[in-house]
Amino acid sequence: MEVFQILGKSFSAHLLQVSTTLHGILPYSIQGPLLSALGIVTYVSLIPSAPPSFPSSGNGLWYTAPGTIWVQEFLPIGNGYLGAMLPGGTNQEATQLNIESLWSGGPFQDRSYNGGNHLPYKQSKIATKMQNIREAIFSSPTGTIDNIDEIMTPGDTYGSYASAGYLIATLDSTSSVSKYARWLDLDEAVSRTTWSDGSTTFLRESFCSHPLQACVQYLNSTTSHVLPAVTYAYTVAGVDGLPAPNVTCLDDKTLSIRNYVSIPGMLYEILAQAQAPSGLVSCSAVSGASPPNATLTVLGASETWISWVGGTNYDMAAGNAAADYSFQGPDPHNNLVALLSSANRTSYAEMLNGHIKDYTSLVSPFSLSLGQTPDLNTPTDQILARYRTSVGDTYLEWLLFNYGRYLLASSARGTLPANLQGLWADGYSNPWGADYHSNINIQMNYWAAEMSNLDVTQSLFDYIENTWGPRGAYTAQVLYNISEGFVTHGEMNIFGHTGMKLGGNSAQWANYPESNAWMMIHAWDHFDHTNDVQWWKTQGWPLVKAVASFHLEKLIEDLHFNDSTLVTVPCNSPEQVPITLGCAHAQQLIWQLFNIIENGFEAAGDTDTAFLDAVISKRQQMDKGLRIGRWGQLQEWKVDMDMPDDTHRHLSHLIGLYPGYAIASYSPELQGGLIVNGTFTRYTKEQILNAAETSLFHRGIGRGPDADAGWEKVWRAAAWAQLANETEFYKELTHTIERNFAPNLFSMYSSDGIFQIDANLGYPAAVLNALLQAPDIANINVPLQVTLLPALPLTWSTGKMKGARIRGGITLDFAWNDGRLTTATFTVDQNVAGRERDVIVNYGGRVIAQFRSNGGYSQTVSSF
Repeated sequence: MEVFQILGKSFSAHLLQVSTTLHGILPYSIQGPLLSALGIVTYVSLIPSAPPSFPSSGNGLWYTAPGTIWVQEFLPIGNGYLGAMLPGGTNQEATQLNIESLWSGGPFQDRSYNGGNHLPYKQSKIATKMQNIREAIFSSPTGTIDNIDEIMTPGDTYGSYASAGYLIATLDSTSSVSKYARWLDLDEAVSRTTWSDGSTTFLRESFCSHPLQACVQYLNSTTSHVLPAVTYAYTVAGVDGLPAPNVTCLDDKTLSIRNYVSIPGMLYEILAQAQAPSGLVSCSAVSGASPPNATLTVLGASETWISWVGGTNYDMAAGNAAADYSFQGPDPHNNLVALLSSANRTSYAEMLNGHIKDYTSLVSPFSLSLGQTPDLNTPTDQILARYRTSVGDTYLEWLLFNYGRYLLASSARGTLPANLQGLWADGYSNPWGADYHSNINIQMNYWAAEMSNLDVTQSLFDYIENTWGPRGAYTAQVLYNISEGFVTHGEMNIFGHTGMKLGGNSAQWANYPESNAWMMIHAWDHFDHTNDVQWWKTQGWPLVKAVASFHLEKLIEDLHFNDSTLVTVPCNSPEQVPITLGCAHAQQLIWQLFNIIENGFEAAGDTDTAFLDAVISKRQQMDKGLRIGRWGQLQEWKVDMDMPDDTHRHLSHLIGLYPGYAIASYSPELQGGLIVNGTFTRYTKEQILNAAETSLFHRGIGRGPDADAGWEKVWRAAAWAQLANETEFYKELTHTIERNFAPNLFSMYSSDGIFQIDANLGYPAAVLNALLQAPDIANINVPLQVTLLPALPLTWSTGKMKGARIRGGITLDFAWNDGRLTTATFTVDQNVAGRERDVIVNYGGRVIAQFRSNGGYSQTVSSF
């Protein structure tokens, strides 16, 4: 401890790094002896089954040894505002911390940062260059060009989401450890660790409370009246790049940790307060430490807990011209003092119970059973290790579904939405900045939210309104010469990076002005599931109208095919190389966007009929993005250049299959007329679906040379479910689990250990799509088609779903047994805000019910 105090850093954090490194490069057979020689405890648990307080349903993750590798073994907790990753230590716990808005880069680091945009005086030159690019594409024999670098801008000081260091809890005990177990309870959103140290048994539990905006870590002994001395300290060791912090005593019980993410850079502060009702808490400055350092010590206590709050001087509301796009708010200190004071007005039991009540109220309106039998005799990592593609394990598949909802609930309820890693990142600079990639990743994060009745989307729409809209309007003007609406591109930080980011021939990643359109599908889905007219009028509709206004001006006549249609140009199908015109992805999205305008106009109370008429007119003229190519595929581009061996990770041209509906709900009358090789053609729905299936089959299983990501497999699984192919759905879903999930069930981008949360959060959506489908439709006056058990795997022969939400404000409960539907109950909200619609229910290829969604209507179907 003296060494620790003198250095002002956590010696154990360095040991943790050593342990992690060795764990990654040495065989397990020699790790134990070597780590023991270094003074790192190894654990042999004699616990034959899950801990006694582990959920009897099996709804949790449990392990028999502490974690040493952050990305694969630590367990996450969070409340949206704060996150933490827990290794499950014993005599020492090194809790890695996150604050949702702690970012490097942006205007905090560089006052001249302008969101990656051109300066205003360049607008006329950019307009000329844009026109030249379009003409070059139109006149090109192949309908493609090599690059558009001249209209792009470097992404200087783009920044990255950053770790907030470690909280180190040390217990003054050196006895051997036995009867060890750690687990994450998904019923309560609480992480627990228990172990015996000599004759004493300890329990540590940690959680992050959303109502309190605080995290709490509790320690007691179940067999002793007095704990050994407990010390709490803070370190940035292991987070290379973070400056050394100022750690001082705010009072006798509270550490004040103040630091900057960089110099210059964003300010952050953490206040950590220890409580020990029957003991003594003291705060001591470390003598001679520079910068100042301090620790908390607890003596003579039967129980102790530490609560921490954290924040930065980031303010999303200051991301506009009036605030000079500074995104800078007040020093967080006063707010944090108030939060900590509020959190510690109650007992620990009250804090814990309040947290559990809040969490269960959020997640419990929905539930799913797949007929699973919990395996309480095998730790989670061992269950995963034996898992095999197509063979599966219903219990693990069910657990991953619940885990995905847990992770979204824990990361999305703060001020900012869930990012590329949700809320959890251990580095100073993280892969892809742990940012908001908006060509699949941020969207996939929220795919399951509406149908699984998880109310977590408000921060997403606030983020779009405050960080995309203001500077995105400037980007629309200076880059596209469009004075209506706003635009963003493929990569977004929290500082309004709306420009087209240059980096090599990066059009394949950056040339994505449809990112705003895709996110507006989420805005519509939220309204369509909730009928929240007030929200629609005040936030949803203004966003949707602004985005549609931009794309209304951006579509231009196709002068390559000269078929009188309107197309996007230049366009890239997300992360594909060709720079061309009429990309299927863009055309399908914008068509769906324009449908939202017509369907949502009346509920918004808008009177701008000229705008509505313009949208309807251009929707009629635009290319719908649906063409069948030379080898029977659904073309990714208007130019037929798809290759049968292209196994690219994205399924961009199939967005209308899933999660969209331009393919799934295809209408020959609304979408079918087009000119192909000089001949008028009207595809049938069967032709379109067959072409989509051909494309999906040729895209492979998500292990192409370009990537081996979990999210690409999850997307494929959901798409196969939409095609009612339960065999391919289950093969792809189970392949994802075997290939891309770590022992802590985090989803891996690839085998090199890069964490991306999108597969975790998209997984529940894929499962839902195999059990229940209610895709959107082009016109709200057309009946909503609901399909039950469209792609039910044989291994899920028995199950039930309760509290599912479908469009129109309808709640659905249904069950099945021996692979057959047994009952389904539809209940319409009392207030549907005048948005009644016809609903047709399908099962096994036939209609089993029809009704009108009048407020308060309920119908149970039990005869099939």
